[in-house]
Amino acid sequence: MNLTSRIILAMVLAMAGGIFLKFINDSGYLGDLGQLILLDFFTEGILDVVGQIFIASLRLVIVPLVFFSLVCGVVSISSSSRLGTISLKTLSLYLLTTAIAISVALTFALIFKPGVGIDLALPTAFEAAEAPSLKQVLIDIFPTNPIAAMAEGNMLQIIVFSILFGIALKSLGEAGSSLKNSFEVINNVILSLVRMLIELAPYGIFALLFSLFAVQGFGMIGDLAKYFFLLVFVLLFHGFVTYGSLLTLIGRLNPVQFFLKVRSLAVFAFSTSSSSATMPVTLETVKNKLGVNPSVGSFTVPLGATINMDGTAIMQGVATVFISQAYNIDLSLVDYLMVILTATLASIGTAGVPGVGLIMLAMVLQQVGLPVEGIALIIGVDRLLDMTRTAVNVCGDAMVSCLVAKSENEFEISTFHSEN
Repeated sequence: MNLTSRIILAMVLAMAGGIFLKFINDSGYLGDLGQLILLDFFTEGILDVVGQIFIASLRLVIVPLVFFSLVCGVVSISSSSRLGTISLKTLSLYLLTTAIAISVALTFALIFKPGVGIDLALPTAFEAAEAPSLKQVLIDIFPTNPIAAMAEGNMLQIIVFSILFGIALKSLGEAGSSLKNSFEVINNVILSLVRMLIELAPYGIFALLFSLFAVQGFGMIGDLAKYFFLLVFVLLFHGFVTYGSLLTLIGRLNPVQFFLKVRSLAVFAFSTSSSSATMPVTLETVKNKLGVNPSVGSFTVPLGATINMDGTAIMQGVATVFISQAYNIDLSLVDYLMVILTATLASIGTAGVPGVGLIMLAMVLQQVGLPVEGIALIIGVDRLLDMTRTAVNVCGDAMVSCLVAKSENEFEISTFHSEN
């Protein structure tokens, strides 16, 4: 079996096994001894340890991978003007897809009305984390200590430092050739390490998903079923229809071929629920499967993993309409336009902030005068939805990488169409 098949098999077995264990435990068939062995020791003990070690191993390579691949990418770009063009195209496309995502989410939510008929007379108190100001965001993009930024995993600061370092190394010309060659060797070593970790993915994914579904199952969906399935539908619609249309209209690329090439990436992202942890796999996919030149992919993928939040933006749209309808608060057209603008800008403004999805939603709700306490209602199902959101996000990163590379003639069309 190839890697994709093994990952899918591991995911299906883990979900089925976890849900079954959850069912027999809730039914009282396990008993105290069964709970001790199957839940406490095996699921929350051994499997949880394996899953957390797998995620930690992925996070291990993120910072060196971003730094070395981005420096090598900047050095390989022929001119500084091209770097500026690639940056502008990448940022514009990420903002465009985010604006489309929130617009599509609002449209479907207004049509299907997921919050109508839900009683929220006594909402659970929820204290939202404070979002950083725009001024502070702009200041924090530039690192005062690059070593500290790498230690803390501050991706925006790492990206800025890597670009500046790459430009400075490029300006040395022949004098910097030995250092450039050393960086390329180190980058290849890190990519080799990534491939080794990816081969272990089925085991890590099985451990992660089995633990998740054995503890949560699907029982928490309950009254939020309409919200849950509507959000899943919009995520899939955006992933296939919006991305497919952009690939066809802008890139003149076959969307079916694209989705076939990224299916293992989407499954991997779904299992880990982290765009950052999936970044090594995303880089491998866009370079080796889709045909994006490393000079472009090394820039677009780290930036996308940091600021491209199409899936989160869709959640903002559906959740905003859901909460407004549940509280019987009518929003005007201007309010909906403000939701689109706020969610789009917040995707950059809150990049790298822990709990970014809830912070973004709190910003949106406060902007249009909705009670922030409504966030507490959707937290129960948000963990499962986050898996689908992450899959959409990383597919968006890969799609934008293809469009930018194609526009810059840094795209191997033969690799894109190859069956391997």
